[in-house]
Amino acid sequence: MHQELEQKLYEDFPELYRGRNKSSRESLMCFGFSCGDGWFQIIYDLSADILAMVKEEGIAVPEVTQVKEKLGALRFYLGISRNEKIHQRISQAEELSLKTCEVCGAPGCTRPGVWIRTLCDEHANKEEF
Repeated sequence: MHQELEQKLYEDFPELYRGRNKSSRESLMCFGFSCGDGWFQIIYDLSADILAMVKEEGIAVPEVTQVKEKLGALRFYLGISRNEKIHQRISQAEELSLKTCEVCGAPGCTRPGVWIRTLCDEHANKEEF
């Protein structure tokens, strides 16, 4: 993800992404968001929803420990959190990523290849993705 989009997430949700300055032994957020710009809105909306749930339920803000692409899908990992609503919302975001181009955010589908990626038709036909 481009730096300016990452910075927007860090600025708008500092509590969630507080591990970004920790060592890789403590949090993999030190590597940033390991996915394409096309999933920015999914991650942004998920982050906002998690904070709303935290406020509504009166629970501690969980720490995001890693955000990445794996097998064509978004993976969003938290430190310790036993809140089922939050985990269900994360699952919804991960499912949505399987229908959203990781490059541009347009509707897409999972594409096989050297790496499994979720891409729109336009980006699936480009070699540089």
